[in-house]
Amino acid sequence: MIDDMVDTAGTMVKAASALKAKGATSVMACCTHPVLSGPAFERIQNGELDELVVTNTIPMKNKSCDKIKVLSTAKMLGEVIRRVYNNESVNSLFETK
Repeated sequence: MIDDMVDTAGTMVKAASALKAKGATSVMACCTHPVLSGPAFERIQNGELDELVVTNTIPMKNKSCDKIKVLSTAKMLGEVIRRVYNNESVNSLFETK
C-alpha cells in the first residue's frame, strides 16, 4: 500500500487486516510523511501490517517500532538544493525508470 501520510495508522492497519483476511500472506506499506500520532505505534506493532517504510521528513521523536523502516531523504534533498542553486534541472531526479 502507498500513502502520502500516516497519522494514527487506523486506516492503514484496517486495510492490512482486510488484505490478510482475503488471503494476503504479507502486507507492506510506505508513506512519505510519518506523522504517527496517538496510538499509531501500538496499532502498527500489534496489527496485521508486516512492514511500513517511511522517510525521515518528520522526526520519530525517539519512538520506535520493529515494523517501521526509516529512509533518509538527505542525499536527494541535498542534490535538489545543489541543482536549484546552480540553475540546473531537477526533472531527472523524479523520473521513474
